[in-house]
Parts: sequence; C-alpha cells; structure tokens
Amino acid sequence: MKFIFTEPFQKDYQRLPSHIQRVLDKALSFLSTDWQHHSLRTKKLSGTIIWYARVTRAYRFTFQFEEDTIILRRVGTHAILNR
Repeated sequence: MKFIFTEPFQKDYQRLPSHIQRVLDKALSFLSTDWQHHSLRTKKLSGTIIWYARVTRAYRFTFQFEEDTIILRRVGTHAILNR
C-alpha cells in the first residue's frame, strides 16, 4: 500500500521527539505490509471511517483507507483520538 501524508500529520511528525519518530517509522513499515500487525493494535474509531494504531504506550496515529492508499491523518499522544 502507498501512503498519503496529510499536512497535519507532517506537522505532528516534526514535533515528535526523535526516538518516537524512529518508532513511528517502524510502525509505518508494519502498516504498509500488514495493517493488522499485532504490534500496531489497530482499531477503528466508533462511528467513523478513521482507524488508529499504536506507536508506543503513549503515542498513536490515525489513518483512513482510500482504495489502495492509506491516508495518514494525525500522530501524537493518546489525546489525538479526541480531535
């Protein structure tokens, strides 16, 4: 699958600590090959088309599917799920 990085995702990524960026990069490699990889703990936000996955215990990223593309929406602490 290919990725589209939204502007908010890109801005969020730049604000992350460098060690979290590295962990996120690894999570995205899992996502590209198997979006249901066990380490991602992928779940759908109830009543939406938006999914989220785990980066670390404290960090998550949100995304959605559009045909053969994954649109990366936001990344940050668990609070991003409320935006």
